[in-house]
Amino acid sequence: MKLILTAGCAATLLALPCARSASANAPATNAPGTAAPTAKSADAMTALFGDSVVAKGKGFEIKRSELDDLMTNVKAATAARGQTIPPGQLPQYEGQLLNRLIQIQLLLQQATAADKSNGVQKANAQINVLMERYKSQEAFERQLKATGMTLDDLRAKAGQETIAQSVLARELNVAVTEAEVKQFYNDNPADFERPEMIHACHILLMTIDPVTRGLLSVDQQKAKQKQAEDLLKRIRGGADFAALARQYSEDPGSKDNGGELPEFPRGQMVPEFEAAAFSLTNNQVSDVVTSAYGYHVIKLLGRTPAKKMVLTDKIPSTDVTIADRVKEILTQQKIEKQAPAFLEKLKVGADVQILDADLKAAMAAMAAALAANTNAPMARPGK
Repeated sequence: MKLILTAGCAATLLALPCARSASANAPATNAPGTAAPTAKSADAMTALFGDSVVAKGKGFEIKRSELDDLMTNVKAATAARGQTIPPGQLPQYEGQLLNRLIQIQLLLQQATAADKSNGVQKANAQINVLMERYKSQEAFERQLKATGMTLDDLRAKAGQETIAQSVLARELNVAVTEAEVKQFYNDNPADFERPEMIHACHILLMTIDPVTRGLLSVDQQKAKQKQAEDLLKRIRGGADFAALARQYSEDPGSKDNGGELPEFPRGQMVPEFEAAAFSLTNNQVSDVVTSAYGYHVIKLLGRTPAKKMVLTDKIPSTDVTIADRVKEILTQQKIEKQAPAFLEKLKVGADVQILDADLKAAMAAMAAALAANTNAPMARPGK
């Protein structure tokens, strides 16, 4: 079951486990400093043209730098999944993010002490779940850096998001009953099938440049292949796999962990990696596996069979039960249905104004599209 988050914070949080668990898929995009050029460009633009106010309302204003920083995080988080935002869609993204920034400011003005306490607790819990996927806080912060954020940035953004959600739940008086939770569980059995999972570690020698993402020369690729074959011989001769991974692997998401990856199901890794990993038995080491990203040596650490999860089961690496998460998702669905009218009322009351012409046009187009799809059915939460 996925965390239900929003805006740039969501993109960053969801990118972290994705980049971490699929590090064999997209190691190049996790290289340190990938977001730096964009951030520096934004800083340079601010120095040249000043930090203009792009939106304002009673009690708050939003500056261009705030939107640029959030857009930088979203771009970096998207890159960490091996994807890019098409240039033609950038205005739409900016409009959505600005709208969310406005909503958060409006909701924060309505927050009680209880809302703030509840929101901060939820944000910290979400961040702690992510941190547990890493062997150390340093490794977690390196992954954050790849998305252009610090841990303090993440706590601040996540805190604002969860406080805003707490305000919405209170103001809209949203409640979900046990009967609704059970009904959803019974109506959507496929959503609670936990697939077969494997736990593996790997050594990756990359054949693509981590910055340009272009292929290395033929001679360089041949040298990487020979190095991988030599490492495989050493492992089969009794050398410690984890020690070699820490020394030689070029996957920044796993090398500090001795090449260890979180458990993953089928469909999450590139086909060559997946086929080799799922064919292994416990503690067996693969031959050298070639993928679009380079040469892998894989070791299977364990296998968890598929199972049907019940409502009392806890979500892996958390103290949250399936029932709790279903309740959160159903609550979020009710909030999403009722929130637009409430948020529009807050906007009118705060006399919100969009001062940037391009952003104003993007948000108008977004509002028109939303109105056209008001009666569209809601998507079900993912597994």
